[in-house]
Amino acid sequence: MLLAGILCLPTVVIFSHLFIPMEEVWRHLVDTVLVRYITNTVFLALGVGLIGLTVGTLTGWLSANFEFPGQRLFHWALLLPLAVPTYATAFSYGGLCEFSGPIQTTLRDIFDWNKGDYWFPEMRSIGGAIFVMSFVLYPYVYLLGRTAFVGQARNYDESARVLGRSSEGILKDISFPLARPSLIAGLALMLMEALSDFGAVQYLAVDTFTTGVYRTWFALGSPEGAARLASMLLLIIFLILLVEHRSRGQAKYYQVTGRSHLKEKVALAGLKGIIATFICSIPVFFGFILPTGYLLFLSFPAWEIMVVGSFFEHLLNSFSLATLTSFLAMTFALFLIYSSRLGAGPLNTMLYRIVSLGYGFPGSVIAIGVLIPMAWLDYRIDDFMRNAFGISTGLIFTGGIVVVVFAYLVRFMALGLHSLQSSMESLTPNLDAAAQTLGANWRRRLSMVHMPLITGGLLTGALLVFVDVMKELPATLILRPFNYDTLAVKAYELASDEALAAASCYAVTIVVVGLIPIILISRSVETSGSYVTKARYEDG
Repeated sequence: MLLAGILCLPTVVIFSHLFIPMEEVWRHLVDTVLVRYITNTVFLALGVGLIGLTVGTLTGWLSANFEFPGQRLFHWALLLPLAVPTYATAFSYGGLCEFSGPIQTTLRDIFDWNKGDYWFPEMRSIGGAIFVMSFVLYPYVYLLGRTAFVGQARNYDESARVLGRSSEGILKDISFPLARPSLIAGLALMLMEALSDFGAVQYLAVDTFTTGVYRTWFALGSPEGAARLASMLLLIIFLILLVEHRSRGQAKYYQVTGRSHLKEKVALAGLKGIIATFICSIPVFFGFILPTGYLLFLSFPAWEIMVVGSFFEHLLNSFSLATLTSFLAMTFALFLIYSSRLGAGPLNTMLYRIVSLGYGFPGSVIAIGVLIPMAWLDYRIDDFMRNAFGISTGLIFTGGIVVVVFAYLVRFMALGLHSLQSSMESLTPNLDAAAQTLGANWRRRLSMVHMPLITGGLLTGALLVFVDVMKELPATLILRPFNYDTLAVKAYELASDEALAAASCYAVTIVVVGLIPIILISRSVETSGSYVTKARYEDG
């Protein structure tokens, strides 16, 4: 309760702005832009949720259960869009698809078209934002869903096939219900990321609650109004999670046969194998290959200049912050989730849900929610030291990386919590009862029973936190110490100065650094899934 209460503090601070009087500013927002913010936000959530859930579930199921041409490559390649910042992908597609961009220019050259002779999709629209975010964020569903599909026991599939069920029937009635907690957790993370994004929707000219927060704060000079808009956005996210929770009712999904029976992959040959390869190729191409290739093309002229500058210092800053935050996030997540498993009351459950809501806040709003209590604490400590000892302590918390890491934890704890909870919920309570009967206390149960079974969830959560910290921009801009820049900050500053080639270098570096943990941890998730291929199974 103490840990959850500390992590909930910024959320409570922001929610408190719902009750601060602001009649003039709020009336102006209601009369002019609030309906547009609500409409675009709802359409964005529905579009990204539908496409992302479909793509992530289908690719995760194919990769976990079947062998087809390129399957081993797609196992980790489908995670690649996760390493690309959403704003970088939006920038790539904006440049690729604009009238003077390479795609339309090539079409006009080939077919001898002029302006007005053809129709081309407008990328700077709600449809463009849905397209970009769907193909960047679907790995949240794919990664958690694939982990769940991989961990399912072979007995279920074999029994269903003996009873004459097709692969589609097994997915609908067996694999999908067992993986449902993980898929919904991935969907929730994807929606919270989409609804809190600023860079992509701002560049693509889509007015959402997030862009409204920034405009209200900077253009209208009303941080209170911005916090109220953020609170409304958080209420939307809370309602999404509540509807999902209610839809489950009392349903629980456990594997009671264990995972010692190795799962056999089904070989897809001929047309079926080609179709599976094509399906898995689509999100990799549109989510990673095309936008990253364009960034690489833009960055080539600037690499020499970048290497001789302070580039490596910025790289080290980003890497150290991401590593520290991912370690702390998963440690705290394990503490919270396992405490709930041992026995959680209503207050614990409520605090856990409030902690998860932090991911729905834009980074700048999280920064404000963190700054207010941290600054208050700094001033109280300084006043006490002045009065008691005649010395000034200055800014202990808000003047260093402590406040930055705390903001990251508030922002990204939901990633660790959802990843770990989906793994923990799949473990039947009979495991705890059996271990307790054999005399194991909660420490031995955690270390010897639960930890080996939730390793995939721990690694998945660490991956998600690491990659998102590498990409985080608004909170870092506001809270970072003086002369302490990260890759994301420098990419933003260079892009603001129209130094697009240099900005592309930093964006590409974020992608490359994010690829390393994605590949390593995807291999770990693969080996922890307790299945073998058909050839290995037949060989003994």
